[in-house]
Amino acid sequence: MSSGRAERAILDSLRLLLATGALVMAAPAPASALELFGLKLFGGDEEAEAEVIGTPHFYSVDFIVGGADEELERALKAASSLWNDREEPASGSGGLIAKARNDYRRILDALYAEARYGGAISIAINGREAADLPLIVDLPSPSQVTVRIEPGPLFRFSEARIVNAPPPAANPEDAVEDPADEGFREGAIAGSQTIIKAGRLSVAAWQQQGHAKAEIAESRVTAAHTSDTIAATIVLAPGRRAVYGHVGVQGTERMNDAFIAWMTGLEPGEEYDPDDLEEARERLIDLGVFRAARIVEADEIGPDGRLPLNIVVQERPPRRFGVGGSFSTVDGLGLEAYWLHRNLFGRAESLRVEGKVSGIGKSIDPQDFTYRLGATFTRPGVYTPLTSFVASLYGEREVLETYTRTGVSAETGFRHEFTDELSGRIFVNGGFARFEDDFGTREFITAGFLGGIAYDSRDNPADATEGIFAELSVEPYYEFNYGNAAARIIAEARVYQSLDADDRLILAGRAKIGTLLDPPIAESPPDKLFFAGGGGSVRGYAYRNIGVETPGGVSGGRSLVELSAEVRARVTQSIGIVGFVDAGYVGAEAFPDFSEDLKIGVGAGVRYQTGLGPIRLDVAVPLDRGRDDPSVAFYVGIGQAF
Repeated sequence: MSSGRAERAILDSLRLLLATGALVMAAPAPASALELFGLKLFGGDEEAEAEVIGTPHFYSVDFIVGGADEELERALKAASSLWNDREEPASGSGGLIAKARNDYRRILDALYAEARYGGAISIAINGREAADLPLIVDLPSPSQVTVRIEPGPLFRFSEARIVNAPPPAANPEDAVEDPADEGFREGAIAGSQTIIKAGRLSVAAWQQQGHAKAEIAESRVTAAHTSDTIAATIVLAPGRRAVYGHVGVQGTERMNDAFIAWMTGLEPGEEYDPDDLEEARERLIDLGVFRAARIVEADEIGPDGRLPLNIVVQERPPRRFGVGGSFSTVDGLGLEAYWLHRNLFGRAESLRVEGKVSGIGKSIDPQDFTYRLGATFTRPGVYTPLTSFVASLYGEREVLETYTRTGVSAETGFRHEFTDELSGRIFVNGGFARFEDDFGTREFITAGFLGGIAYDSRDNPADATEGIFAELSVEPYYEFNYGNAAARIIAEARVYQSLDADDRLILAGRAKIGTLLDPPIAESPPDKLFFAGGGGSVRGYAYRNIGVETPGGVSGGRSLVELSAEVRARVTQSIGIVGFVDAGYVGAEAFPDFSEDLKIGVGAGVRYQTGLGPIRLDVAVPLDRGRDDPSVAFYVGIGQAF
């Protein structure tokens, strides 16, 4: 049973309160069209409120709540469209009257939610009750609106029973909140939403234990005004346990139906679990092929206990392209573009071809720009629905202050999602590169492995307000020209914590450490060494300009430590400000001895929220400015700095 059907069953019983006269309103909306929680209790559609478009009609509002505390008054004001829209004119006299009539129901809903079942509501326009005014009356503008509410006493549960309550879940992952812990218990405040939630949780608990068609069979709610109490009984009909039946597919154009059914991971014969259905839907959406995907259950469980499922999808166009860019006063302008085919052979195989040019503006000579061109092929659903095969080939010319690299690299391997939060990867990689730096012109040929594991519980990777991201990567490799075996290890953690219920103030922190084992700096590919500095590292310093000081300049190191802390404050719904401090250290030895100075940068920034994530503008100052570092650096990008 859906949560909407469960709530309607509870509402059916709550309206009995009105039928027995248990709830009192001094000046209700016309009885011929009374609604409760958006559900019409009696009356026909001919009484539907009119949406009148006319001359702007201004009004002022007095909102008076008798004997109420501030919290209740805020809840009632939040429910009132008259109050919330008071800065804007109504649509003519009829629009003002319609808005007032609608407020009877909205305020009544809010009173019920606050367990006030004996309240009285009066909404007067220029001294006349809005419920008695015809929509076609001509009112003077501006009008004076007076909303007067007597909340009545606070009701508590004298009885809160669930008949046929689900047993405790044998699997902790199937556990659902106990309605008693959510306020559905004798003596607790009897808010209407508490009753609705109790029914919803009880149905969900049965569904988590395989009873796909669990529903509310009966609900009884009785108010006793002499004692200011509510007696509530919810009777559940759990129905039979179900297992998955045949999984069908509808709506495909180019995708393979059997592959879609397999990717859901819903095996016929396994016990029904609503979490499985949601995970299956998300897995299909994550393929990037579908504009929409939903899983429809059959209306009834079959005689054999099987519940057939039908997957309804809508495919996206198979090809797309995009362009992007970034800019900072340190790194210059960067431009990038890509072309993507997201369904090559009918099993969501994707091919992404991309190119990038950066460093524009730091020089006007194209030989000083950084170029990157390559392609990545991804095949999801290899061996298991949670495993993907990935292969990539890239050519690159990278021009930095510390070195120039020209080379090609290839990588192939697998990614696997162990859980929603835990993932891993294992790749074979290799490459050839020619470097020009303080050591002269050198060539390196490498081959090795890359393994990693990541944990991600962030609520939004692009703009997290809570959660943790942690990643460990290990890259053992062999370099053939110098005959060195090496291992590069990096560990990183990011933590996010909201300090208020509305997520307006966020603390964010990042720590990263790295080490390169065994080969000396002079015999290591510079791109395997560690550098710091730049927009994604230590802001305020030139890109990759924090390293090991040498007579000829800056070299990469064999150890790395980076630390960042931010305070993010949302000023309006779309604008936020950020204060930050970054620190970085690069050492010549594999384990940090802090023989080099810790470089610190401080700054502030502005964030503008968009559908793709926040647009970021940061200004940073280096506190220990070195050679080639700016006095002030500006950074522009999409997404938070980390």
